Amino acid sequence: MTSPFSDDLRPVLDGTGLAGPAWLRERRQAGARAFERLGLPTPRNEDWHYTSVAPIAEGAWTTLRDASGDVSAADLAPFTFGQSGWPMLVFVNGRFAPELSTPADRLPEGIRVATVGQLLAGEAIDPTLLELAERWMGRIVDAETHAFTALNTALATDGALVHVGKEMVIEQPLHLLFVTDASAAKGATHPRNLVVAERHSRATVIESHAGIGDATYFTNAVTELVVADGATLSYDKVQRESARAFHVGTIEADQGRDSHFLNFSFATGAALARSNVYTRLGGEGCGATLNGLYMLDGAQHSDHQTRIEHVAPNCFSRELYKGLLDGTSHGVFNGKVYVHPEAQKTDGKQENHSMLLSRTAQVDTKPQLEIFADDVKCTHGATVGQLDETALFYMKSRGIAPSLARQLLTYAFAADVLETIELEAVRDDLEAATLERFTKAEALVG
Repeated sequence: MTSPFSDDLRPVLDGTGLAGPAWLRERRQAGARAFERLGLPTPRNEDWHYTSVAPIAEGAWTTLRDASGDVSAADLAPFTFGQSGWPMLVFVNGRFAPELSTPADRLPEGIRVATVGQLLAGEAIDPTLLELAERWMGRIVDAETHAFTALNTALATDGALVHVGKEMVIEQPLHLLFVTDASAAKGATHPRNLVVAERHSRATVIESHAGIGDATYFTNAVTELVVADGATLSYDKVQRESARAFHVGTIEADQGRDSHFLNFSFATGAALARSNVYTRLGGEGCGATLNGLYMLDGAQHSDHQTRIEHVAPNCFSRELYKGLLDGTSHGVFNGKVYVHPEAQKTDGKQENHSMLLSRTAQVDTKPQLEIFADDVKCTHGATVGQLDETALFYMKSRGIAPSLARQLLTYAFAADVLETIELEAVRDDLEAATLERFTKAEALVG
């Protein structure tokens, strides 16, 4: 099979382009073989029915391996939530940028970090991180049936390895910032991250993808999360890629007993974007909270897929995704809650609400429940509509200008889900981004 990635995959398949420990070389080759077998998905694949990846398949991409770009600390400022003091790992054009990142000796106590690049280069890293990487990398995500995950497994060149120690409470969030600039035009990056939150720990990690300039490039990111017994991990993802970029991102979590996984997904960038968030509630008494907001205009296409798999009894899940669509944009939401026979006393709730701001925008929404237990409480629902004409009339009758009334109602729709973000700085920043995108009235904040 020929694909835009065949030239990059060939040295992985024949072994000449492999580096790192033996176990990692084996997994990379397995990923390459799986991608060769699967090929890029088409709308004939059920999970890709509403999304065509033809623009990616027809591109001429080269995996960026040594590109450092020309990015300064000032260039990062718009993407750091105004918090220069937060610990941060920065990756420029897919490669770790130590000069822009927080030094290891300044990280909060209880956190260990290394990079996938160090692992591939055979550099000495913390033995705990090395052991965790061998145990978990490629074991949480499914590279045998998901083509882009297989591609990432084969071609990943860098990313973050993060360990949160047992019973450690990390007050400051760790920010993983992936930036792509104009020098990455026609390039592809495959960031790979692994975060392990040990027993009874508590931490927040932010994964940001941002474009500087308007280059055309492809980001294919995979993140694996381990949330051990009693741990709470908040993992937020912010996607603000170039308007001409393509982005596919997968986050998958494995949860232990009495754990809690919280995820917020914010997406405004890229011409074509796909976000997968999956979690497996494998221990009794655990919970998952998945929320998100996507805002589209022009001809943007954004596809959000979630899967919450209830394996153990007495677990809960909550999910709220909202979309704002203008222009000729196209939004897709497909959320699945799967309840195993053993998962009695499951309590699950899923909602997706979309607002169309133009007559040419469209959305396809498909919330799903698959329940094989008989003692559960599960609900799901979806709505698609336009601005409430009655509310608009009421506000105009009170002397509010039509444009401002529209702005206020649009923002109010998005604010409902934005308010679920726990970090105040992130919440404020994304509220401002929402206002700027659709209302051009940042002064309304507050």
